[in-house]
This record gives sequence, C-alpha cells and structure tokens, in this order.
Amino acid sequence: MAMLAISPMGAAADIPAPLREAFIEAQQQQGFSKADTEAFLAKAQFNQAVLDAISRPWEAKPWDQYYPIFLTEKRLQAGLDFWRDHDASIARAAHEYGVEPQIIVAIIGIETFYGQNMGKYPVLDALYTLGFHYPPRADFFRSELAALQTLVKEEQLDLDQLKGSYAGAMGYGQFIPSSYRNFAVDFSRDGKRDLLGNADDAIGSVANYFHLHGWRAGEPVALKLKHKGKPKLAPWAGETLSLSAADILSPSLALAQARDLDVSRKAMLVQLEQASEDEYWLGLENFYVITRYNRSPLYAMAVYQFSERLKDARLQG
Repeated sequence: MAMLAISPMGAAADIPAPLREAFIEAQQQQGFSKADTEAFLAKAQFNQAVLDAISRPWEAKPWDQYYPIFLTEKRLQAGLDFWRDHDASIARAAHEYGVEPQIIVAIIGIETFYGQNMGKYPVLDALYTLGFHYPPRADFFRSELAALQTLVKEEQLDLDQLKGSYAGAMGYGQFIPSSYRNFAVDFSRDGKRDLLGNADDAIGSVANYFHLHGWRAGEPVALKLKHKGKPKLAPWAGETLSLSAADILSPSLALAQARDLDVSRKAMLVQLEQASEDEYWLGLENFYVITRYNRSPLYAMAVYQFSERLKDARLQG
C-alpha cells in the first residue's frame, strides 16, 4: 500500500533546527566544515512532486498492470540495439564479474530505457525533500543526502546539473549516492567513474553491484510453480531468506516443469497478482540478489523475464 505524502514544513531554511544541526555535525565528522554543509543545504529546494511520486510507486500495482509497463517490444528492440552497440563491454563485464550479460542489459533497460529516461528531479532536491519532509523513511534519505555531498566532492560532479529519480537515483543504472560510492567502477578506464554519461562505466558498475551482492552465474533465478488451491505459506514480503525450497514445495505446490533442484537451497514464494488466477513462483538466491537492487518482487520478476526475452531474441539473431 502506498504511503501518504507528508506535508512540508517549508523551504530549505526551515529544516527543524535539531535535524539541521545533527546533519551538519555528522558531516563535520566526514570532513566537511559547517560552512560547507550550510552552503550545500542552502542550494536545496523542497519539491512537492517528489512526495507525490513516492506516494504512488509503480510497484504498488498488481502484476498484470505492472509488467506491461516494462515488457514491451520497443524496450526489447532497444535492449538488443544497446547490447549490439556495447557488446564488447557487456561481454567483458559478464566475464569479469560472473553475471549473465542479459541481466546487465535488462537492468539498464528497465531502469532508464538505455539512458533515455534518467530522471527529471534535481537529485539534491529529491534527497533533501525526502530526508527532511518524509518521516516514514527520513533517516534513510538523510543518509543518502549525506552520501551525495561526499560523492559530489569525490567524483567532482556538478551538483547543479544532477538529475535523477524521485528517490535520488542517478545515471544509466539509477544508483543512489551510497551505491554510486560503493559499487561504481571505472570500467572504461578513463580515470573517472561516470555513471551519467558513460554507458561502459554503467555496464561494469551494474555487473559489480550484482557480483558483490552474491550473484551466482549459471544458476536459476526463479521457477514457475503449479498449485492446487491457495498456498498456505505467505508470499515473500522483503524479509531475509530463511526458508528452503523444501519448505515451500509440496504436492499442492510443485514445479511447473520437472527438473533437478537442490531443495536445501534458500528460496522464497513469489506471488504475482493476475486478473483471473494468481501465479506463484519459486524465487531462488539470484532472484533475491535482484531484489537488492530494488526490493520489490515485481521488479525482480520483470528484470528476470525481460532478461530471458533478451537472451532468446539475441540467440535468434
């Protein structure tokens, strides 16, 4: 269920004093002077559109309304073109980081339509608005605002020109500031980690993100299930994996296609709402890794299914 947007307290200068001082003090611990951070905050503007957007995320839609947004012929063709144009970099990233090429291509396609839609919100304004005027996740977004100040200094980015999503994600792969700092790589080897203007850096960085979050090359992502009646087990809702495939599979909830499977491996039950009858899938460790990029199981399933379409279409030439 979408969370209600919170009314603002005012412009940047009207941040509650305790929060403002705490933020400035924390940034002093990161090497910024009080004047540095005050100047940084002074550039920020409250943006009501950010609060409106976070209150109606696409992932709140049922699957039968969600997947048509992403699994389109136009996106598929754009993905094949992007794969062809960046074939060498994608192949190198897949080899160096142990991540299937179609997953890399799918992520960039779903996130920004291969760089065509990188976001319209000033990143500073988005993170300021959510960090100081959106109590449900304010702590998280203030930490990202802090990371943005550091990122701009480290990477010599033009703060005034940074645009991204309503959540402050940037570039081809939509990295939030902390992810940019921790997972971006200079894959083009030009001395800069440029996720906004360099597709090769974005390709390598997406692959590195998946690698460092535990992607297992060559292993399954999700397996469709056949079921009799509604499963008694609750579908996965974002928690750390604690169940095994053996805990989920039963005579009334079985693999749709028989195959060898180590049932001791960690797994989750994924429910996809359809207009007629819901689908159920067995999500495995690689599916969970996709949710480290975006925690919605709908997002992860869209990435997986789009990646399979990309792979099949490329094989067909």
